[in-house]
Amino acid sequence: MTNKKEKIAIYAGSFDPITLGHIDVLKNGAKMFDKVIIAVADNPNKKCMFSVEKRIKFIKNSIKDIPNAEVDSFKGLTVEYAKKKNADILLRGLRTTADFEFETQLSQNNRAICEDIKTVFLITKPEYSFISSSAVKEILINKGDISKFVPKGAYDLIQNQNQKG
Repeated sequence: MTNKKEKIAIYAGSFDPITLGHIDVLKNGAKMFDKVIIAVADNPNKKCMFSVEKRIKFIKNSIKDIPNAEVDSFKGLTVEYAKKKNADILLRGLRTTADFEFETQLSQNNRAICEDIKTVFLITKPEYSFISSSAVKEILINKGDISKFVPKGAYDLIQNQNQKG
């Protein structure tokens, strides 16, 4: 009898906030791997609209139907976090060729740090290719409707937060 190692993928990012494109990548990754850990980066150098705690709450509320996905946060290098979680895959989403160029460079940097950890790129559905967290934040700042861009679980919490003040 062979003891198969669980295939764990890390899907790291700021997720500020999580979008339908992120969910699309996550759902596809969850079909490929035993477990996908959505790792919310806690980077004090990046100006985020939402706290790490709120981003985690938005994600948890949006992935209830994906049983092999979990949420965590981390500081530091993604590859070091992946090692701690016994993951050997970094999951990354691609929307455009600009994403591909950026993500290729990031993947090569990660590979130089730890060649045992591989990057898997998944392309979002065309209908999500224009959605970015930055665009969602811009719409939010200008009091626009983000319901077409974020999962319902996140949307409900964001709307509730905005109504409170």
